[in-house]
Parts: sequence; structure tokens; C-alpha cells
Amino acid sequence: EWGTHMSRRHEYVEKVKQQLDEMNAKIDEWQAKREQAEGKAKEEYQEQLVAFRERARAAREKLREIRESPDESWEELKADMERIRDALVHSYRYFKSQL
Repeated sequence: EWGTHMSRRHEYVEKVKQQLDEMNAKIDEWQAKREQAEGKAKEEYQEQLVAFRERARAAREKLREIRESPDESWEELKADMERIRDALVHSYRYFKSQL
């Protein structure tokens, strides 16, 4: 039983971490492309970038909490992580739509 919880938690953490890493890499790539934007478009893009980076930071922090939590409580933290991840994916899709 204990090993199953550890394994599921580890798999979950690794899966979400990989998604975060992939999104961050794409955002960095897109940011370089969007540097040419001017005026209001650039301003809005910068605001969205700050929001994305903040959500990514919150997601990494929540993953750390999940990794370090007692076995019985990590599932509770998972719901918070899913909300944060959903918001992050929403920001990510915004950036993708601006290309």
C-alpha cells in the first residue's frame, strides 16, 4: 500500500513537472519571437507573460509541497495543483494563440 502511494505520487509529480518544463521552454521560444511586437500588443503580451511566470512559480511550489507531503495528504494537494495547472494551461494557450 505504502509503495503504491509513493509510486503514484512520484508518477504524478514527474508528469506535471515535465508538462511545466515543456510549457516553459515553449514560452521562452515564443517570447524571443514576440520581442518584435510593439506598443499595446507588446504591453499586453508582457502582462500575460508575467501572469504565466507567476502561475508557473506557483505550480512548481505546489509540486514541491506534494513531493514533501505525508503519504496520506498528497491527494488533497493534487486538487490545488490541478487548479493551478488549469490556469497555467489557459495562459499557455493564450500565448500560442498570439503567434
